Amino acid sequence: MKIMKGGTAPSSPGPTDWFTGTVRIDPLLQAEEPGRVAGAHVTFEPGARTAWHMHPAGQTLIVTFGRGLVQCEGGPIKEISQGDVVWFPADEKHWHGATPDTAMSHIAIQESIDGSAVTWMEKVTDAQYQA
Repeated sequence: MKIMKGGTAPSSPGPTDWFTGTVRIDPLLQAEEPGRVAGAHVTFEPGARTAWHMHPAGQTLIVTFGRGLVQCEGGPIKEISQGDVVWFPADEKHWHGATPDTAMSHIAIQESIDGSAVTWMEKVTDAQYQA
């Protein structure tokens, strides 16, 4: 057994290559071999969002605070809020973030395949975000 004490892993800003706006990432878990799962608590200030991306084994989001937006490529933007759980299937191109006027936090859980848990792509434009 291993207990990971809350608040012991340092917070970090969301890298500007992967995010638009102010984002904070708080690591929660990183499985040891042979496990492949990782998770983080991610906080988006109003208007902040991820770039387009996809996960080789899919991703689960558990919204812990506020209101957010999610979109899969070619689909409509959908609003999410505290208590919602969002599942993105493997290799589904998507983005997620806060609404323009409300912060949002979620727990993001994904698995690595061949050492990679995510493929980052182009940033979501303001026009795409406001659509």
